[in-house]
Amino acid sequence: MSDFDSNPFADPEFSNPFQDPSVTQVRQAAPPGLEEYNPFTDAKPAPPGMAAKTAAPSNNTQPAIMSPTEEPPAYSQVQGQEQTRAATELLRRQEELERKAAELDRREREMQSLSASGGRKNNWPPLPEKSPVGPCFYHDITVDIPVEFQKTVKIMYYLWMFHTGTLLANMIGCLAWFCVDAGRGVDFGLSILWFMLFTPCSFVCWYRPLYGAFRSDSSFRFFVFFFVYICQFGVYVLQCIGISGWGASGWISALIGLNRSIPVGIIMILIAALFTSLAVMSLIMFKKVHATYRTTGASFEKAQQEFATGVMSNKTVQTAAANAATTAARGTFKEQI
Repeated sequence: MSDFDSNPFADPEFSNPFQDPSVTQVRQAAPPGLEEYNPFTDAKPAPPGMAAKTAAPSNNTQPAIMSPTEEPPAYSQVQGQEQTRAATELLRRQEELERKAAELDRREREMQSLSASGGRKNNWPPLPEKSPVGPCFYHDITVDIPVEFQKTVKIMYYLWMFHTGTLLANMIGCLAWFCVDAGRGVDFGLSILWFMLFTPCSFVCWYRPLYGAFRSDSSFRFFVFFFVYICQFGVYVLQCIGISGWGASGWISALIGLNRSIPVGIIMILIAALFTSLAVMSLIMFKKVHATYRTTGASFEKAQQEFATGVMSNKTVQTAAANAATTAARGTFKEQI
């Protein structure tokens, strides 16, 4: 049967050329063609002459998330800050305008009520109706002073009350010192004088100018307050020191009184502490009022104009000037005759 399977026309001496060893070696070394390519396999055929690279196993099972590699542009942040600042400024201005409008409405209602009741009446100092002496001033911070300055004026009013209480305590301390040392009658007498003199003078000379300055935005009254209050601060410093014979229970007088009587010395030390705190608070409030004054638009030139206007509009000054001019004219006329 093998004879029927063979080719009768083939040369028995002929051999297959593709079975040649050199051809077989070249075919085995050639890269695989399209017949051997499988797209569903993970491995890729390595080019000839290069070893296949094996990737290291990864233990990270989290999903890949892209993180920004660059910060947003700086101009966007600056613009956002400027917009926020502008919005805040607009809100602040709107609140300020609303507050001023409410203040004007309140003042208008107050003026209408006052005109309906016959005008403003003096209410300070608060005295009994049966008193032979009536109030001398009209004092109402909520009516006269703008809202943004009411807190400052109230603090200054409380500071004046503290000043009055300290002078009263100083008089009591000097009385106790006089009780244990009969040679301290001068201090006790001067303490009474300081209480009776400085209490009304401080109210009239520095508190009322401050009250009027904030009420009418007066540059001249601001300068009056600054001048008088500097002098008042100097008096506080002297009273805090407590020079013997000056009628002040300061630190020096307190140490002298402590040598004579421990209870009296303790009382005088407390009064010296009151004078010290009064001087410190006065300095702080002076700086605060000065800072507020700089924001109101007041100036020395405005103070001069207000002073000149006030002097020329004063009836007493006008009468005196008219009398002086009349006298001078008459003298000149008589000399000519």
